[in-house]
Amino acid sequence: MYWYALKPKGVKSKYELLVFKNDIVFMPLTIYFDYISKKNSKSSANTYLNKLIPFFNWLIEKGMYRGEKVKWDSEPDGLRAVIEDYLTHEMFCKVREKESFNIVNLTKKSPNTIKVFLSAFKSFYNCLIRLEYYKYTNPLIDSFAKLNPNYSEGVRENKPRLPEISGTEEEIKYRRLTNSYFKVVNEEWEPQIIDDSTLPYQVYNALKNSNVPLVIVIVTRMLFETGARVSEIIELTIGDFRARRSFQEAVTFNKGSFGKRIKFIRFSKETVKLLKQYVEGQRKTLDKNSLGFETLPDNAPMFLNSKGCPLKYHTWYYHWTKSLKENKLAINPHKTRHWFVTTRLREIYSISKNDAEIDIRKNELINYMKWRNKDTIYVYEHYFDELRHREAHDKMLEDMQNKEREFNKNPNIKAAKLIEHLTPMTVELDEDLKDLLEGLD
Repeated sequence: MYWYALKPKGVKSKYELLVFKNDIVFMPLTIYFDYISKKNSKSSANTYLNKLIPFFNWLIEKGMYRGEKVKWDSEPDGLRAVIEDYLTHEMFCKVREKESFNIVNLTKKSPNTIKVFLSAFKSFYNCLIRLEYYKYTNPLIDSFAKLNPNYSEGVRENKPRLPEISGTEEEIKYRRLTNSYFKVVNEEWEPQIIDDSTLPYQVYNALKNSNVPLVIVIVTRMLFETGARVSEIIELTIGDFRARRSFQEAVTFNKGSFGKRIKFIRFSKETVKLLKQYVEGQRKTLDKNSLGFETLPDNAPMFLNSKGCPLKYHTWYYHWTKSLKENKLAINPHKTRHWFVTTRLREIYSISKNDAEIDIRKNELINYMKWRNKDTIYVYEHYFDELRHREAHDKMLEDMQNKEREFNKNPNIKAAKLIEHLTPMTVELDEDLKDLLEGLD
Protein backbone atom coordinates (compact mmCIF):
# COMPACT_ATOMS: atom_id res chain seq x y z
CA MET A 1 0.00 0.00 0.00
CA TYR A 2 1.31 3.44 -0.97
CA TRP A 3 1.01 6.45 1.33
CA TYR A 4 2.92 9.62 2.09
CA ALA A 5 3.83 11.88 5.00
CA LEU A 6 5.66 15.13 5.60
CA LYS A 7 9.23 14.92 6.87
CA PRO A 8 9.13 14.69 10.68
CA LYS A 9 10.79 17.46 12.61
CA GLY A 10 14.36 16.68 13.51
CA VAL A 11 14.81 14.25 10.61
CA LYS A 12 17.60 15.16 8.20
CA SER A 13 16.51 14.77 4.57
CA LYS A 14 16.50 16.92 1.47
CA TYR A 15 12.92 15.80 0.79
CA GLU A 16 10.07 17.61 2.53
CA LEU A 17 7.64 14.80 1.74
CA LEU A 18 8.28 11.06 1.70
CA VAL A 19 6.21 8.48 -0.18
CA PHE A 20 6.11 4.99 1.31
CA LYS A 21 5.31 1.54 0.00
CA ASN A 22 4.60 -0.85 2.86
CA ASP A 23 6.47 1.44 5.29
CA ILE A 24 9.56 1.60 3.07
CA VAL A 25 10.42 4.85 1.32
CA PHE A 26 9.44 4.66 -2.35
CA MET A 27 12.00 6.86 -4.08
CA PRO A 28 10.43 7.30 -7.56
CA LEU A 29 7.35 9.14 -6.21
CA THR A 30 9.36 10.89 -3.51
CA ILE A 31 11.81 12.27 -6.07
CA TYR A 32 8.95 13.14 -8.43
CA PHE A 33 7.14 15.19 -5.76
CA ASP A 34 10.35 17.09 -4.99
CA TYR A 35 11.00 17.68 -8.71
CA ILE A 36 7.50 19.04 -9.44
CA SER A 37 7.51 21.17 -6.27
CA LYS A 38 10.63 22.95 -7.50
CA LYS A 39 9.75 22.98 -11.21
CA ASN A 40 6.11 24.08 -10.85
CA SER A 41 4.73 24.52 -7.34
CA LYS A 42 3.91 22.57 -4.18
CA SER A 43 0.26 22.92 -5.05
CA SER A 44 0.77 21.21 -8.41
CA ALA A 45 2.91 18.52 -6.79
CA ASN A 46 0.19 17.80 -4.21
CA THR A 47 -2.50 17.62 -6.90
CA TYR A 48 -0.49 15.26 -9.08
CA LEU A 49 0.57 13.02 -6.20
CA ASN A 50 -3.02 12.62 -5.02
CA LYS A 51 -3.99 11.45 -8.50
CA LEU A 52 -1.10 8.96 -8.76
CA ILE A 53 -1.33 7.28 -5.33
CA PRO A 54 -4.79 5.66 -5.95
CA PHE A 55 -3.56 4.25 -9.27
CA PHE A 56 -0.38 2.84 -7.73
CA ASN A 57 -2.48 1.07 -5.05
CA TRP A 58 -4.86 -0.26 -7.75
CA LEU A 59 -1.85 -1.44 -9.77
CA ILE A 60 -0.73 -3.75 -6.94
CA GLU A 61 -3.98 -5.76 -7.08
CA LYS A 62 -5.19 -5.46 -10.66
CA GLY A 63 -2.26 -4.45 -12.84
CA MET A 64 -2.05 -7.34 -15.32
CA TYR A 65 -0.97 -7.46 -18.96
CA ARG A 66 -0.78 -10.67 -21.01
CA GLY A 67 -0.95 -12.75 -17.85
CA GLU A 68 1.90 -10.95 -16.05
CA LYS A 69 1.97 -8.34 -13.30
CA VAL A 70 2.68 -4.79 -14.42
CA LYS A 71 4.86 -2.55 -12.27
CA TRP A 72 5.63 1.15 -12.45
CA ASP A 73 8.88 0.42 -14.31
CA SER A 74 7.42 -2.08 -16.81
CA GLU A 75 7.63 -1.57 -20.57
CA PRO A 76 5.34 1.06 -22.19
CA ASP A 77 2.93 -1.48 -23.76
CA GLY A 78 2.08 -3.00 -20.39
CA LEU A 79 1.68 0.37 -18.67
CA ARG A 80 -0.57 1.66 -21.46
CA ALA A 81 -2.75 -1.42 -21.14
CA VAL A 82 -3.26 -1.07 -17.37
CA ILE A 83 -3.82 2.69 -17.60
CA GLU A 84 -6.51 1.99 -20.21
CA ASP A 85 -8.10 -0.55 -17.85
CA TYR A 86 -8.00 1.99 -15.02
CA LEU A 87 -9.61 4.68 -17.17
CA THR A 88 -12.32 2.26 -18.27
CA HIS A 89 -13.22 0.51 -15.02
CA GLU A 90 -12.26 3.00 -12.30
CA MET A 91 -12.91 6.31 -14.06
CA PHE A 92 -15.81 5.14 -16.26
CA CYS A 93 -14.34 6.40 -19.53
CA LYS A 94 -14.80 4.91 -22.98
CA VAL A 95 -11.39 4.28 -24.54
CA ARG A 96 -10.96 3.36 -28.20
CA GLU A 97 -8.06 2.97 -30.59
CA LYS A 98 -7.45 5.57 -33.25
CA GLU A 99 -4.38 5.38 -35.48
CA SER A 100 -1.35 5.27 -33.16
CA PHE A 101 -3.07 6.59 -30.02
CA ASN A 102 -6.22 6.14 -27.91
CA ILE A 103 -9.23 8.42 -27.70
CA VAL A 104 -10.67 8.85 -24.20
CA ASN A 105 -14.37 9.77 -24.10
CA LEU A 106 -15.84 11.01 -20.84
CA THR A 107 -19.17 9.69 -19.61
CA LYS A 108 -21.60 11.09 -17.05
CA LYS A 109 -19.91 8.96 -14.39
CA SER A 110 -16.39 10.12 -15.22
CA PRO A 111 -14.69 12.52 -12.76
CA ASN A 112 -13.67 15.91 -14.07
CA THR A 113 -10.01 15.23 -13.26
CA ILE A 114 -9.17 12.80 -16.10
CA LYS A 115 -6.84 15.27 -17.82
CA VAL A 116 -5.09 16.01 -14.52
CA PHE A 117 -4.59 12.28 -13.92
CA LEU A 118 -3.07 11.76 -17.38
CA SER A 119 -0.94 14.91 -17.07
CA ALA A 120 0.39 13.65 -13.74
CA PHE A 121 1.45 10.36 -15.30
CA LYS A 122 3.02 12.02 -18.31
CA SER A 123 5.10 14.35 -16.15
CA PHE A 124 5.97 11.49 -13.75
CA TYR A 125 7.65 9.50 -16.53
CA ASN A 126 9.21 12.61 -18.07
CA CYS A 127 10.82 13.22 -14.69
CA LEU A 128 12.01 9.63 -14.20
CA ILE A 129 13.41 9.43 -17.74
CA ARG A 130 15.29 12.67 -17.26
CA LEU A 131 16.75 11.42 -13.95
CA GLU A 132 17.47 7.99 -15.48
CA TYR A 133 15.09 6.08 -13.21
CA TYR A 134 13.01 4.73 -16.13
CA LYS A 135 14.84 3.13 -19.05
CA TYR A 136 12.07 3.11 -21.69
CA THR A 137 10.24 5.81 -23.64
CA ASN A 138 7.41 7.67 -21.96
CA PRO A 139 4.31 5.40 -22.16
CA LEU A 140 2.04 8.46 -22.12
CA ILE A 141 3.53 9.85 -25.34
CA ASP A 142 2.39 8.81 -28.81
CA SER A 143 5.66 7.54 -30.25
CA PHE A 144 4.32 7.69 -33.81
CA ALA A 145 3.58 11.41 -33.47
CA LYS A 146 7.01 11.94 -31.94
CA LEU A 147 8.86 10.10 -34.72
CA ASN A 148 6.69 11.13 -37.66
CA PRO A 149 8.56 13.84 -39.61
CA ASN A 150 5.27 15.14 -41.01
CA TYR A 151 3.81 15.66 -37.53
CA SER A 152 3.71 19.26 -36.41
CA GLU A 153 2.08 21.36 -33.74
CA GLY A 154 0.69 23.73 -36.31
CA VAL A 155 -2.51 25.61 -36.99
CA ARG A 156 -5.95 24.05 -37.04
CA GLU A 157 -8.00 26.25 -39.29
CA ASN A 158 -11.45 27.48 -38.23
CA LYS A 159 -11.00 26.14 -34.71
CA PRO A 160 -9.94 29.17 -32.64
CA ARG A 161 -9.31 28.68 -28.96
CA LEU A 162 -11.30 30.89 -26.62
CA PRO A 163 -9.48 33.52 -24.53
CA GLU A 164 -8.52 32.77 -20.93
CA ILE A 165 -11.13 33.71 -18.31
CA SER A 166 -8.99 36.62 -17.17
CA GLY A 167 -9.51 38.25 -20.57
CA THR A 168 -5.95 39.57 -20.52
CA GLU A 169 -4.58 37.34 -23.27
CA GLU A 170 -5.19 37.65 -26.97
CA GLU A 171 -7.11 34.92 -28.73
CA ILE A 172 -4.88 32.07 -29.94
CA LYS A 173 -5.63 31.23 -33.59
CA TYR A 174 -4.64 27.59 -33.31
CA ARG A 175 -4.90 24.60 -31.04
CA ARG A 176 -1.77 22.76 -30.09
CA LEU A 177 -1.68 19.19 -31.42
CA THR A 178 -0.95 17.04 -28.38
CA ASN A 179 1.54 14.19 -28.58
CA SER A 180 -0.24 12.34 -25.76
CA TYR A 181 -1.00 8.66 -26.23
CA PHE A 182 -4.36 9.11 -24.44
CA LYS A 183 -6.22 12.04 -25.98
CA VAL A 184 -9.25 13.23 -24.00
CA VAL A 185 -12.33 14.50 -25.81
CA ASN A 186 -15.42 15.86 -24.12
CA GLU A 187 -18.15 15.04 -26.59
CA GLU A 188 -20.28 11.91 -26.26
CA TRP A 189 -19.13 9.02 -28.43
CA GLU A 190 -21.46 7.94 -31.22
CA PRO A 191 -20.97 4.67 -33.08
CA GLN A 192 -20.41 4.75 -36.83
CA ILE A 193 -22.24 2.36 -39.10
CA ILE A 194 -20.21 1.16 -42.08
CA ASP A 195 -22.65 0.62 -44.93
CA ASP A 196 -20.36 -0.82 -47.58
CA SER A 197 -20.26 -4.55 -48.21
CA THR A 198 -17.12 -4.20 -50.39
CA LEU A 199 -14.99 -2.43 -47.78
CA PRO A 200 -12.86 -5.49 -46.84
CA TYR A 201 -12.06 -6.26 -50.44
CA GLN A 202 -11.02 -2.69 -51.18
CA VAL A 203 -8.55 -2.99 -48.29
CA TYR A 204 -7.36 -6.47 -49.37
CA ASN A 205 -6.80 -5.14 -52.88
CA ALA A 206 -4.79 -2.20 -51.51
CA LEU A 207 -2.56 -4.54 -49.50
CA LYS A 208 -2.04 -6.72 -52.56
CA ASN A 209 -1.12 -3.75 -54.76
CA SER A 210 1.41 -2.58 -52.15
CA ASN A 211 2.92 -6.06 -51.84
CA VAL A 212 2.84 -6.08 -48.03
CA PRO A 213 4.15 -9.09 -46.04
CA LEU A 214 1.78 -12.04 -45.66
CA VAL A 215 1.50 -11.51 -41.91
CA ILE A 216 -0.02 -8.05 -42.50
CA VAL A 217 -2.60 -9.55 -44.86
CA ILE A 218 -3.57 -12.27 -42.38
CA VAL A 219 -4.03 -9.86 -39.46
CA THR A 220 -6.15 -7.57 -41.65
CA ARG A 221 -8.37 -10.42 -42.88
CA MET A 222 -8.90 -11.59 -39.31
CA LEU A 223 -9.97 -8.09 -38.27
CA PHE A 224 -12.79 -8.04 -40.82
CA GLU A 225 -13.78 -11.66 -40.32
CA THR A 226 -13.78 -11.77 -36.50
CA GLY A 227 -14.74 -8.28 -35.31
CA ALA A 228 -11.85 -8.39 -32.82
CA ARG A 229 -9.66 -5.44 -31.88
CA VAL A 230 -6.21 -5.14 -33.47
CA SER A 231 -4.39 -6.03 -30.24
CA GLU A 232 -6.60 -9.10 -29.76
CA ILE A 233 -5.33 -10.41 -33.11
CA ILE A 234 -1.71 -9.30 -33.10
CA GLU A 235 -1.01 -10.73 -29.62
CA LEU A 236 -2.39 -14.21 -30.35
CA THR A 237 -0.15 -17.11 -29.35
CA ILE A 238 0.26 -20.60 -30.76
CA GLY A 239 -1.57 -21.92 -27.70
CA ASP A 240 -4.56 -19.69 -28.47
CA PHE A 241 -5.09 -21.62 -31.70
CA ARG A 242 -4.54 -25.01 -30.04
CA ALA A 243 -7.12 -24.21 -27.36
CA ARG A 244 -10.02 -24.64 -29.82
CA ARG A 245 -11.09 -27.84 -31.53
CA SER A 246 -11.68 -26.10 -34.87
CA PHE A 247 -8.91 -24.82 -37.14
CA GLN A 248 -11.17 -21.82 -37.82
CA GLU A 249 -11.12 -20.66 -34.20
CA ALA A 250 -8.79 -19.27 -31.54
CA VAL A 251 -9.20 -17.96 -28.02
CA THR A 252 -8.20 -14.42 -27.15
CA PHE A 253 -8.44 -11.82 -24.40
CA ASN A 254 -10.91 -8.95 -24.19
CA LYS A 255 -10.60 -5.34 -23.10
CA GLY A 256 -10.77 -5.38 -19.30
CA SER A 257 -10.08 -9.13 -18.94
CA PHE A 258 -6.50 -8.49 -17.73
CA GLY A 259 -5.04 -10.87 -20.31
CA LYS A 260 -7.40 -13.78 -19.56
CA ARG A 261 -8.59 -15.67 -22.62
CA ILE A 262 -12.33 -15.27 -22.11
CA LYS A 263 -13.67 -15.31 -25.66
CA PHE A 264 -13.10 -17.03 -28.98
CA ILE A 265 -12.94 -15.71 -32.52
CA ARG A 266 -13.80 -17.37 -35.84
CA PHE A 267 -12.34 -16.79 -39.29
CA SER A 268 -12.70 -18.21 -42.78
CA LYS A 269 -11.19 -21.34 -44.31
CA GLU A 270 -9.27 -19.13 -46.74
CA THR A 271 -7.58 -17.36 -43.81
CA VAL A 272 -6.77 -20.76 -42.25
CA LYS A 273 -4.94 -21.68 -45.47
CA LEU A 274 -2.95 -18.45 -45.32
CA LEU A 275 -2.15 -19.06 -41.64
CA LYS A 276 -0.79 -22.54 -42.38
CA GLN A 277 1.23 -21.15 -45.28
CA TYR A 278 2.64 -18.42 -43.02
CA VAL A 279 3.44 -20.62 -39.98
CA GLU A 280 5.20 -23.31 -41.97
CA GLY A 281 6.85 -20.83 -44.33
CA GLN A 282 7.75 -17.22 -43.47
CA ARG A 283 7.30 -17.59 -39.73
CA LYS A 284 9.44 -20.73 -39.62
CA THR A 285 12.33 -18.94 -41.34
CA LEU A 286 12.06 -16.03 -38.87
CA ASP A 287 11.84 -18.24 -35.77
CA LYS A 288 15.24 -18.48 -34.05
CA ASN A 289 14.85 -22.27 -33.75
CA SER A 290 13.09 -22.73 -37.11
CA LEU A 291 10.11 -24.40 -35.40
CA GLY A 292 6.77 -25.15 -37.04
CA PHE A 293 3.28 -25.22 -35.56
CA GLU A 294 3.54 -28.73 -34.08
CA THR A 295 6.79 -28.05 -32.20
CA LEU A 296 6.34 -24.42 -31.10
CA PRO A 297 5.52 -23.85 -27.40
CA ASP A 298 2.04 -22.61 -26.47
CA ASN A 299 3.33 -19.20 -25.36
CA ALA A 300 5.09 -18.48 -28.67
CA PRO A 301 3.61 -15.48 -30.52
CA MET A 302 1.76 -16.40 -33.69
CA PHE A 303 2.87 -13.31 -35.58
CA LEU A 304 6.49 -12.13 -35.91
CA ASN A 305 8.07 -9.06 -37.49
CA SER A 306 10.91 -9.18 -40.01
CA LYS A 307 13.46 -9.46 -37.18
CA GLY A 308 11.83 -12.51 -35.62
CA CYS A 309 10.39 -10.56 -32.67
CA PRO A 310 6.68 -10.45 -31.73
CA LEU A 311 4.70 -8.28 -34.15
CA LYS A 312 3.76 -4.90 -32.66
CA TYR A 313 0.81 -2.67 -33.44
CA HIS A 314 2.98 0.11 -34.88
CA THR A 315 4.59 -2.23 -37.40
CA TRP A 316 1.24 -3.48 -38.62
CA TYR A 317 -0.23 0.04 -38.62
CA TYR A 318 2.66 1.37 -40.73
CA HIS A 319 1.87 -1.11 -43.52
CA TRP A 320 -1.88 -0.48 -43.17
CA THR A 321 -1.61 3.30 -43.55
CA LYS A 322 1.08 3.17 -46.23
CA SER A 323 -0.79 0.74 -48.50
CA LEU A 324 -4.16 2.45 -48.07
CA LYS A 325 -2.65 5.86 -48.78
CA GLU A 326 -0.96 4.52 -51.92
CA ASN A 327 -4.37 3.29 -53.08
CA LYS A 328 -6.19 6.51 -52.14
CA LEU A 329 -8.08 5.05 -49.18
CA ALA A 330 -8.35 6.50 -45.68
CA ILE A 331 -9.83 4.06 -43.19
CA ASN A 332 -9.22 3.83 -39.46
CA PRO A 333 -8.45 0.21 -38.41
CA HIS A 334 -11.15 0.35 -35.76
CA LYS A 335 -13.74 0.69 -38.53
CA THR A 336 -13.23 -3.01 -39.24
CA ARG A 337 -14.95 -3.73 -35.93
CA HIS A 338 -17.86 -1.45 -36.78
CA TRP A 339 -18.10 -3.02 -40.23
CA PHE A 340 -18.30 -6.51 -38.72
CA VAL A 341 -21.14 -5.60 -36.35
CA THR A 342 -23.03 -3.71 -39.05
CA THR A 343 -22.80 -6.71 -41.38
CA ARG A 344 -23.90 -9.14 -38.69
CA LEU A 345 -26.82 -6.91 -37.65
CA ARG A 346 -28.06 -6.62 -41.19
CA GLU A 347 -27.87 -10.36 -41.53
CA ILE A 348 -29.76 -10.84 -38.25
CA TYR A 349 -32.62 -8.64 -39.37
CA SER A 350 -32.75 -10.21 -42.82
CA ILE A 351 -32.89 -13.87 -41.71
CA SER A 352 -34.95 -13.59 -38.52
CA LYS A 353 -38.63 -14.51 -38.81
CA ASN A 354 -39.87 -12.57 -35.79
CA ASP A 355 -38.82 -10.27 -32.94
CA ALA A 356 -38.04 -13.21 -30.68
CA GLU A 357 -35.46 -14.54 -33.14
CA ILE A 358 -33.97 -11.07 -33.50
CA ASP A 359 -33.51 -10.79 -29.72
CA ILE A 360 -31.92 -14.23 -29.54
CA ARG A 361 -29.46 -13.50 -32.32
CA LYS A 362 -28.61 -10.06 -30.92
CA ASN A 363 -27.77 -11.65 -27.59
CA GLU A 364 -25.63 -14.24 -29.37
CA LEU A 365 -23.72 -11.44 -31.10
CA ILE A 366 -23.30 -9.54 -27.83
CA ASN A 367 -21.87 -12.64 -26.20
CA TYR A 368 -19.57 -13.35 -29.16
CA MET A 369 -18.20 -9.79 -29.11
CA LYS A 370 -17.86 -10.13 -25.34
CA TRP A 371 -19.05 -6.68 -24.46
CA ARG A 372 -20.31 -7.92 -21.10
CA ASN A 373 -17.32 -9.40 -19.34
CA LYS A 374 -17.49 -12.91 -17.88
CA ASP A 375 -14.82 -14.34 -15.55
CA THR A 376 -13.80 -17.26 -17.76
CA ILE A 377 -14.37 -18.61 -21.22
CA TYR A 378 -16.24 -21.54 -19.68
CA VAL A 379 -18.86 -19.25 -18.18
CA TYR A 380 -19.00 -17.45 -21.51
CA GLU A 381 -19.61 -20.67 -23.43
CA HIS A 382 -22.30 -21.69 -20.93
CA TYR A 383 -24.40 -18.69 -21.93
CA PHE A 384 -23.67 -18.80 -25.64
CA ASP A 385 -24.94 -21.35 -28.15
CA GLU A 386 -21.77 -21.77 -30.23
CA LEU A 387 -23.40 -24.03 -32.77
CA ARG A 388 -26.07 -21.47 -33.65
CA HIS A 389 -23.44 -18.76 -34.02
CA ARG A 390 -21.24 -20.99 -36.20
CA GLU A 391 -24.10 -21.59 -38.63
CA ALA A 392 -24.83 -17.87 -38.95
CA HIS A 393 -21.15 -16.95 -39.07
CA ASP A 394 -20.37 -19.54 -41.75
CA LYS A 395 -23.05 -17.97 -43.93
CA MET A 396 -21.46 -14.55 -43.43
CA LEU A 397 -17.98 -15.88 -44.32
CA GLU A 398 -19.37 -17.61 -47.41
CA ASP A 399 -21.01 -14.37 -48.51
CA MET A 400 -17.74 -12.50 -47.91
CA GLN A 401 -15.81 -14.92 -50.13
CA ASN A 402 -18.40 -14.60 -52.89
CA LYS A 403 -18.32 -10.81 -52.71
CA GLU A 404 -14.52 -10.85 -52.65
CA ARG A 405 -14.50 -12.77 -55.96
CA GLU A 406 -16.99 -10.31 -57.43
CA PHE A 407 -14.95 -7.35 -56.21
CA ASN A 408 -11.69 -8.71 -57.64
CA LYS A 409 -13.39 -8.95 -61.02
CA ASN A 410 -14.53 -5.32 -60.77
CA PRO A 411 -12.77 -3.32 -57.97
CA ASN A 412 -14.79 -0.18 -58.79
CA ILE A 413 -18.11 -1.63 -57.69
CA LYS A 414 -18.69 0.83 -54.94
CA ALA A 415 -16.75 3.44 -52.93
CA ALA A 416 -16.55 3.18 -49.14
CA LYS A 417 -19.23 5.16 -47.37
CA LEU A 418 -19.54 5.97 -43.69
CA ILE A 419 -22.97 6.57 -42.19
CA GLU A 420 -23.10 8.20 -38.78
CA HIS A 421 -26.50 6.80 -37.81
CA LEU A 422 -28.74 3.94 -38.83
CA THR A 423 -31.37 5.07 -41.32
CA PRO A 424 -35.03 3.95 -41.44
CA MET A 425 -33.92 1.48 -44.14
CA THR A 426 -31.98 -0.47 -41.49
CA VAL A 427 -33.23 -0.87 -37.91
CA GLU A 428 -34.61 1.29 -35.15
CA LEU A 429 -32.15 2.10 -32.38
CA ASP A 430 -33.95 0.52 -29.43
CA GLU A 431 -32.31 0.49 -25.99
CA ASP A 432 -30.79 -2.99 -26.39
CA LEU A 433 -29.22 -2.02 -29.70
CA LYS A 434 -27.78 1.18 -28.19
CA ASP A 435 -26.13 -0.91 -25.48
CA LEU A 436 -24.81 -3.28 -28.13
CA LEU A 437 -23.27 -0.54 -30.25
CA GLU A 438 -21.81 1.30 -27.27
CA GLY A 439 -20.11 -1.93 -26.31
CA LEU A 440 -17.93 -1.75 -29.40
CA ASP A 441 -15.39 0.40 -27.67
